[in-house]
Amino acid sequence: MRKLSSYVLIALSVGFVAPEKGLKDYYKNYFPIGVAVNPRMVQPGPDAELIKAQFNSMTPENAMKMGPIHPEENRYNWKDADAIADFAQQNSIKLRGHTLCWHNQTPRWFFTDSTGKTVSREVLLARLKRHITDVVGRYKGKIYAWDVVNEAVPDTGKTLYRKSKFYEIIGEDYIEKAFQYAHEADPAAQLFYNDYNTENASKRDRIYQLLKKLKDKGVPIDGVGLQAHWSIYEPTAQELEESITKFASLGLKIQFTEVDVSVYPKEHERRARKDTDKSEFTPEMNDKQAAHYKMLFGVFRKHRDKITGVTFWNLTDKYSWLDNFPVPGRKDYPLLFDQNGQPKKAFQSVVNF
Repeated sequence: MRKLSSYVLIALSVGFVAPEKGLKDYYKNYFPIGVAVNPRMVQPGPDAELIKAQFNSMTPENAMKMGPIHPEENRYNWKDADAIADFAQQNSIKLRGHTLCWHNQTPRWFFTDSTGKTVSREVLLARLKRHITDVVGRYKGKIYAWDVVNEAVPDTGKTLYRKSKFYEIIGEDYIEKAFQYAHEADPAAQLFYNDYNTENASKRDRIYQLLKKLKDKGVPIDGVGLQAHWSIYEPTAQELEESITKFASLGLKIQFTEVDVSVYPKEHERRARKDTDKSEFTPEMNDKQAAHYKMLFGVFRKHRDKITGVTFWNLTDKYSWLDNFPVPGRKDYPLLFDQNGQPKKAFQSVVNF
């Protein structure tokens, strides 16, 4: 009798059987397929087995962001990030690091001195260098790619630079400094700029201008991460292809780093819940989502020569950041696996080609 894998045994115990092939197997001749994870998922259990069966790349969803990993100036919290890195190593799964410099989830101490006053450019640069050097250095050889700077371009207007604390205190060169520090800490790591809403023509053009400036200055940047927080209503195939070809023209690797497809119309600002906001996954939504995923992955496969990774932003519909954004407490269903870890119609549309 053939011995059942631990994944199948666990799957049977909770009432479903895994697909015989994983996403990583269907796409082995295209690009790695990744998933954002939290520390709970890498403990023994169905989540860990689903990760191993389906994916060959991982990204820590929150554990390596500045606030969680470096909560106080002289204290690091390595436990959660280490658990994820160890799981990736033990299971021969590629690991992306996320993220070294971001205006959100940065601890308050980073920008202030002991009296609460804003620090100088020199002090903030020194703190940024130390943070990047320590974090990248700890995972040198374990992390193959880093999201170095995240979301530095504003959504609207004509300016290239979001008015973040990093920008206000240091100036625009904080971006190139971050890449420089990361490269010095691990010369072998691939370094990415990462952003969302990259199919919006105005923002796409401004991100392109920023990246071109970095390239022209010889900054050690290898690629651009297009987050891909989309919905069943956007983007179009044409918008997506324009983004891929425009950024690839700079000689940068393209990765889709945070893929999810909301079943609701896309909104980029948090708002209060209304009476009309229902948490539902209707048959029509199921069909629309499957069709949209089919189109998206058709475009990805077409541009396999430019794309070096596609990562889903969470494992199953059981948990997603979209359950609380933009509408707190409105359940969303944006991924390929349902709340029980079973493959959805969208899964089939992605693997049947």
